[in-house]
Amino acid sequence: MNTAHALSSASEVDWTALHNFAALRGQLRVSFGPRCNIACWFCHNEGDVPPPLTRVDRSQQPRPRGLDPDGYLTLISSLMGAGLKRVYFTGGEPLISPLARPVLEQLPEPGPDGSYTLITNGTRLRMHQSWLSRTRLDKVKVSLHYFSDESLSAIAGTRRGIDTVLDGIEAAREIFERVELNTLLQRENAHEVRQILDFALERRMPVQFIELVGTDFNEGRAPSAVRADGIIAYLRTLTSDEHTEVAGVGQGRRVFRVDGIEIDVIHRDLGRHHVGQCGTCPLRTKCVEGFWALRVDHDGGVQPCLLRDDLRLDVKDLLADPTRLTQAVAGHITSFTEGTL
Repeated sequence: MNTAHALSSASEVDWTALHNFAALRGQLRVSFGPRCNIACWFCHNEGDVPPPLTRVDRSQQPRPRGLDPDGYLTLISSLMGAGLKRVYFTGGEPLISPLARPVLEQLPEPGPDGSYTLITNGTRLRMHQSWLSRTRLDKVKVSLHYFSDESLSAIAGTRRGIDTVLDGIEAAREIFERVELNTLLQRENAHEVRQILDFALERRMPVQFIELVGTDFNEGRAPSAVRADGIIAYLRTLTSDEHTEVAGVGQGRRVFRVDGIEIDVIHRDLGRHHVGQCGTCPLRTKCVEGFWALRVDHDGGVQPCLLRDDLRLDVKDLLADPTRLTQAVAGHITSFTEGTL
């Protein structure tokens, strides 16, 4: 989608939807690009063509890169200035991108309510530890979907050993106060979930267990998805400190505390945050998340929905004018919320 619709009434932009989204702890997810050094079968690449699909079919390629470091920094600072506070850096694998360092080293001051989180597979953390320690990142979140060489190979299609990932977690813990784990529940790691939990608890790291979000890219292995019922039942044997959170954006979650450590379970049965555009969406039956993240891709697109790239707003031509840029994004989110895109 181009910017014409979003700018048609820029002088009368309604900021309410954008500000509400921010107040509900909505995320700004910034992708540095699709490249990755592993190929997890479930990867959705923030809505672009994921690495596993490109590996088996070279005709299917992600978008070309359209942003340079200055473009990223303009987008981030402008949208944070407009009210978004929680920024997450993703990929592919962010630390493979040549843009990661120049962007992360120049992040603007986030303010008292702002935060920056790096989401990584952990394999490059030790390599980049020295300069990462000088950034304004508040948190590193490592995707730990495996706990052996065998499960790492089965899930991520790589010959890399699990020790590289585990060492990356230790490298992050050496320089960041907040290091968390996230684990997608699946048949390939069902036998290791308790080991992952024990690993996190021993190091007093929060961990999040997540049910699969189905997309067109991973539907061929949809039977691998595992419900969260098993880990929920096990956590209830460890603690009685449990509550549910359904306010805000995204899926509801069950929150457990074990010896003071927070364990989240993203559970589709707890509902999700849908808005006006979702009401008539043909993909609604596939959607288990609703509106919880505004995604910035490496070609200057801003997308409010993982499953609908036809709702993507291209803002490259607006980078020279941050005021018009934020107006366009605010107008787009308003239209999405009202169901008029």
